[in-house]
Amino acid sequence: MQRSRIAELKVGEINKVQGFIENIRNKRTMAFLVVKDITGKLQLTVEKEKYPELAAIIDTLTIQSVVTVEGPVVENSFVKLGGIEMLPTSIKVESIADPLPIEERSAIDLRLDYRWLDLRSERNTLIFKVQTLIAAKFREFLLERNFVEIHTPKLIGAASESGADVFELTYFDRKAYLAQSPQFYKQMAMAAGFERIFEVGPVFRAEKSNTNKHATEFTGFDLEFSYVDSYEDVMHMEEEMIAYALPFVKEQYGDKIKELFGEEVVVPTLPFPRIKLADLYRELIDNYGLDPALYEKGDLCTEGERLCKQFSLDKFGHEFLFVTDFGAEKRAFYHMRNAEGVPQGYDLIWRGCEITTGAQREHRYDILKKQADEKGLGEDVKFYLEFFKYGCPPHGGFGIGLDRMTMILLHLTIKEVEFLFRGPDRLTP
Repeated sequence: MQRSRIAELKVGEINKVQGFIENIRNKRTMAFLVVKDITGKLQLTVEKEKYPELAAIIDTLTIQSVVTVEGPVVENSFVKLGGIEMLPTSIKVESIADPLPIEERSAIDLRLDYRWLDLRSERNTLIFKVQTLIAAKFREFLLERNFVEIHTPKLIGAASESGADVFELTYFDRKAYLAQSPQFYKQMAMAAGFERIFEVGPVFRAEKSNTNKHATEFTGFDLEFSYVDSYEDVMHMEEEMIAYALPFVKEQYGDKIKELFGEEVVVPTLPFPRIKLADLYRELIDNYGLDPALYEKGDLCTEGERLCKQFSLDKFGHEFLFVTDFGAEKRAFYHMRNAEGVPQGYDLIWRGCEITTGAQREHRYDILKKQADEKGLGEDVKFYLEFFKYGCPPHGGFGIGLDRMTMILLHLTIKEVEFLFRGPDRLTP
């Protein structure tokens, strides 16, 4: 008999179900068990006198043991789990579980030690269903617009971007590094004439940051596309992509997110509001109590970023906020600059947390080389500069951390939304 997932059971027929035992009420004449799989939960009801062989098996079961059960599924209005139950005719024990070393209210670091057990909860399973849907809808949006998916190497011969915060390793007889981002290779694809590309893959940052939003390895959703007129084209692509995906999340999981996380999925309107950094600082200092001493020339301070949540809601009635006109000293050398030297890029803030840095890139070799030299990168980016010697279209792009986006959507920490968290003090399991 083929296995039926609990959400797809056929009432009035014999079904085969496989999953974990979540609850056992083993009484003198009756036994009631709850079995769960990734789609739902099902009550099993056993008359022990009628099925003594099943009663003997039930006596051996423990919570979280794995079983295969077969029997008719019938309606029963007294059963809270969907008004149905199975009356098993056979129970096969696949594995017996030892007493669990954690529970739902255990501290997060202890739960991470036993992450495979922690992930069995309905709440944690939902995190990854939501993340899967977001990535799928981002992909769908881009594929409909003729983007090509690529996969760039994560072992690289030169430190990418700034050259700082990279993991160095031995690669046979020389040094190598784990990629901070696919940025250089995304731009190589533009020089190759691919025109529109995206990638979903791991990103590595050797930052000793112990915060609720930083990780040393996370999943990036990056894209790049050619023939842009300005960074406005890049912002427009991003806001459209996010506004495309979130209605699907709300429709499919909005009620469950509200039930399990207490969070409302808000579908954003277009366009997202935009503000220059200097104007934002003025607003936050004058109206939102930002200490002027926290002002960072050319960049947005952490407290300012946090205050963007209330400011954007008050000023624009919007959860998202594009911030532009950062200082050149605070932006990557490959960001295009205008005649006044202002980088043609942005940060996207969602609910008081930065989720994206995007920009139009500098595609002209001489200017790009000059900007790299200004940053003191020189030989470190020599291979990258080669991409621009033989003609390259104007282009731009951005990257979103899928983990961070999920974290903000569900109002969690980065440790909770990564399948296996990696931080300065965690390398296992």
